Formats: sequence, structure tokens, C-alpha cells
Amino acid sequence: MAAITIRKLPDDAKQRLRMRAAAHGQSMEAEARDILTTALAEPVRADLTWIEQLMAVADEVGGVELEPAAREAYDAPDLTALVDERAVAE
Repeated sequence: MAAITIRKLPDDAKQRLRMRAAAHGQSMEAEARDILTTALAEPVRADLTWIEQLMAVADEVGGVELEPAAREAYDAPDLTALVDERAVAE
């Protein structure tokens, strides 16, 4: 298992961890491990309220029509020189 060191932990946070660990009948290390594993097991939630707000504004004005971005045709690059250089290097 991996180990970490937490530097510059505020004294009040350490004291609260000590009290919480004592309340749960375990060491500060075990309590910190439980806190981390529990917090990291929760699904990540993204704040999408700004998207909802944007959609509400768009609905108020009757929606928004966006034009698709124009795509320009391009010629594929000639990579034969790179392939030839690799073949010589090997």
C-alpha cells in the first residue's frame, strides 16, 4: 500500500482529527485513511448550474440557432520522409 505525508496541516485540523479518531476508537492515521477513502469513493459531481442557466436564457428568447463551423479541406501531410528516416535509424 502507498503512504503519504501531509505537511502544513493546520493545528486545529490536527486537533479535530485527533478528537474524531478518539470518538471512533481508532488512531489518527486510521481516521484520516477512512476520511480519504470515503471522500474519494463518492462520485464526482460537476456544477452544471451555469449550463442550466444558459439554457433557461436561451429558452426565454426562443432558442438559439448555431451555424455549424465551416470546415476547410486540406491535403494530408506527406509522412513518407519520416517513415524513411525511422527505417534508416533502426
